[in-house]
Amino acid sequence: MAKKNVVPEAKEALNRFKMEAANEVGVNLKQGYNGDLTSKQAGSIGGQMVKKMIESYENSMK
Repeated sequence: MAKKNVVPEAKEALNRFKMEAANEVGVNLKQGYNGDLTSKQAGSIGGQMVKKMIESYENSMK
């Protein structure tokens, strides 16, 4: 099965969001491959992204 982006424009927005989250938690991401990150670093980026998504959703419900 081929991987196909449903909304191609979302890829760049998600990359910007990831870079912003990484900056907030103090992880230095570079463009492209970041396979040298530790699990802790990658998890902190993902956790920050989830935290910000939840905050955004909660604010939209007010």
